[in-house]
Amino acid sequence: MIYVSRKEHFNAAHKLYNPAWSKEKNVEVFGPCANENWHGHNFELIVTVKGTPDPDTGFVVDLKKLSTVIRREVIDKVDHKNLNLDVPFMADKLASCETLIIEFWKILEPEVKAIAKFGQLHQLKLYETPRNYVEYFGE
Repeated sequence: MIYVSRKEHFNAAHKLYNPAWSKEKNVEVFGPCANENWHGHNFELIVTVKGTPDPDTGFVVDLKKLSTVIRREVIDKVDHKNLNLDVPFMADKLASCETLIIEFWKILEPEVKAIAKFGQLHQLKLYETPRNYVEYFGE
C-alpha cells in the first residue's frame, strides 16, 4: 500500500460558541476562543490517499488533480472566510476543528474516488496551529 499526501493552506476566522449555553459558560469552556469578535488561524490541511499505483501512470493519484479538487471543493470555500458565518456546510454547527475535518471528509471522499482509480481517501490532517491538529480517517 502506498500513501500519497498533498498539503494545502488557508486562513479563516471562527469562534467556539455553543448558543445553547450562557456567555459565561462559553467563556468557561472555550476561553478566548469564544471571543465575540472572532479569532483566526493559518490552517494547514493534509489530504492522504492510499492505494496501489495505476499501471499506466505509476500514480496512486495524480497530485495535480488532487490539488485542484482540494482547492475547488474546500479551500476556495473556506479561505479568508468566517467559518461560523460564511461557509454553508458549517451552518448551525460548532466551528471546532473536529467538526470542520468531518465536513471536509464528506466533501472530499467522493471527489477522490472520481480521480483515483486505484486509490481512496485515507486520512485528513488539519493543523489549526503548528502544535494543535486533528486527524480523521472517516470512521
